[in-house]
Amino acid sequence: MKKKILFVVSLLFGLMFINAGLNKFLNYMPPPKDMPEKMMEVMGAFMKITWLMPLIGLAEIVGGILVIIPKTRALGAIIILPVMVGIILTNITVAPSALPIGLALFVINIWLIIENREKYLPMVR
Repeated sequence: MKKKILFVVSLLFGLMFINAGLNKFLNYMPPPKDMPEKMMEVMGAFMKITWLMPLIGLAEIVGGILVIIPKTRALGAIIILPVMVGIILTNITVAPSALPIGLALFVINIWLIIENREKYLPMVR
């Protein structure tokens, strides 16, 4: 039962990141109209660094695909971790209203890392 729950959560988590990554390239989801002005300034600054959003989008797409596949889930969770840290820090400093969603995704990411901890042990030894 735990494996099935982990697969469903990983599938949804991966699809969310694939969607977010594709949106960075294709811009098919418009930004919310009620986005705080401070967040708009931050996003504008991110856009001025022309290579940053494609890099984040690529990490989200690759990490999302890897998270869905059980054999590569450990690598996908590690690839998405820096993106999640950025999401959490942005939510804490700029857009605290989105913090619950960010924290939920962060908890899922940490859960995936903990579930795959035996795969990381050879790197630590």
